[in-house]
Amino acid sequence: MHLRQAQTREGLVNRTSIIRYTDHVPADLRRSWAAAGHYPDQDLYSLFRGHVRRAPQAPAVLDAEGTVSYGELDRTARRLAAGLAQLGVGPGDVVAVQLPNDRLACAVDLAVAAVGAIVLPFPLGRGDRDAVSLLRRSEAVVVITVADHRGYPCAERIRKHADALPMLRAVVVAGDGVTGTPGCVPIEALFAATSDEFAPREIDPDGPARILVTSGSEAEPKMVLYSHNALAGGRGVMMAGLHRGTPASMRNLFLVPLASAFGSSGTPVTLATLGGTLVLRPAFDAAATLRTIADTRPTHLLGVPTMLRMLLDCPGLPDADLSSLQAAVLGGSALDLDTARRAEELLGCTVVSLYGSADGVSCNSGLGRYDGTVGRPDPAVADIRVFGQDGAELAAGATGEVVARGPMSPMSYLNSAELDSTLRTADGWTRTGDLGLIDDRGRLRIVGRRKDVVIRGGLNISPAEVESVLITHPAVRDVACVAVADPLYGERVCACVATSAELSLAEVTAHLAAAGMEPRKFPERLVLLAALPLSAAGKVDRQALRVLAANEGSDATR
Repeated sequence: MHLRQAQTREGLVNRTSIIRYTDHVPADLRRSWAAAGHYPDQDLYSLFRGHVRRAPQAPAVLDAEGTVSYGELDRTARRLAAGLAQLGVGPGDVVAVQLPNDRLACAVDLAVAAVGAIVLPFPLGRGDRDAVSLLRRSEAVVVITVADHRGYPCAERIRKHADALPMLRAVVVAGDGVTGTPGCVPIEALFAATSDEFAPREIDPDGPARILVTSGSEAEPKMVLYSHNALAGGRGVMMAGLHRGTPASMRNLFLVPLASAFGSSGTPVTLATLGGTLVLRPAFDAAATLRTIADTRPTHLLGVPTMLRMLLDCPGLPDADLSSLQAAVLGGSALDLDTARRAEELLGCTVVSLYGSADGVSCNSGLGRYDGTVGRPDPAVADIRVFGQDGAELAAGATGEVVARGPMSPMSYLNSAELDSTLRTADGWTRTGDLGLIDDRGRLRIVGRRKDVVIRGGLNISPAEVESVLITHPAVRDVACVAVADPLYGERVCACVATSAELSLAEVTAHLAAAGMEPRKFPERLVLLAALPLSAAGKVDRQALRVLAANEGSDATR
């Protein structure tokens, strides 16, 4: 096979790139977590192979095409790994992956791990700027994407930026339309190798395995480097704790992209670590999700609160068979009690509020009844504390910055000494930028984000606080508050509300007043929407809402 010669003729430069990294968690701490059993001390592909040997016929992935077993998925992954190796991909290389939620995405993930490379997943829907930024800063040597996504020529657009990506060796393309994409390698060329041609490498479980990408609220998306142990250990322990039954009986329906930070609990955790089953669909649709639950019998669904609200409002919900569900696991934004109570009643399962981020923190409300907190931190996942501005730990009940360190802690921010110095301490703690408190029961409550604070005439207003009250209005299906510029006060609050009612700003402020909120925190602009927009990562797209808020809405003056 002559993949390298083919892509070199098309002008892609062929260079060697091995990323540079530092693990900011002390090595003795990593080893203590392994000794305590919090780490499996195996790389992800070796863990996956263990499940293949134990139960090759067990279902690994249920996607739109049907069911693929562990043995079948392994054979596909090994052929892809052989093809990647013939492209020159090996330990320390970064392979970027932009694929929909399906069996191929899982096989590619495993193949990259098998050759000892580092996978950089990023969701479909990110524009040129984000994609090129990620590929350039990660020094990715290969990108695997689709020819077309909803009319957007993904592979062609990346190929056109090849001059800005000197480390890129190949653009590998899946799906229809590949033949019309110059300079790209069809993924079938990787499948020309056989699984027998590949021998897995010996891989350090404390070495880098995956780069998680933030949702892009910074000038450029942050990239966070995780080891095999941090994914399989910390995140694996978290996921296993949400299941009643053996790990292999866990069947997870991911409503968010596998390529998102939330989606990192898919292939590395559900498959490689737990030996469970992934249920995947290429895009979220409430009615289709209800049918998928009835047809595939998942034990858990994983999504964001906005998706949950869409499910609860779906006309087909009363007739849907949801009896297989143990829990709905919601992350990405705060979950209000009213939505949780509706979901418990209408879905008939536990509702779990998951607090986490790509930066290295995770805590959840567990399998008990949701009480508005995100639960008690588990040191086997992440030790979580609250620090004051002076860096000292605060007493119970005091609000400060949430910091985290534990088995799931990432190694570092990729190629960003500035972020490491700003957001990591010398002894490995991650500064999350979130404001929270630990109550007298030891439970963590998130009250907002330092960077999301709206500053109106010197007054700090937490959007999360306003949202938590507005969501209780009977006409409000979903809400997100954002800042709009103001020449006098600097910023004002705009409430972006998903509703089918003719809601007025006066009604909104009256509801807040009735709840006892001080008038200085009231929204002064209102945007009504059929639904809140979601980003490529499946979260509420606050940047899009800021643009809407700046140009639309009704105002109040005071």
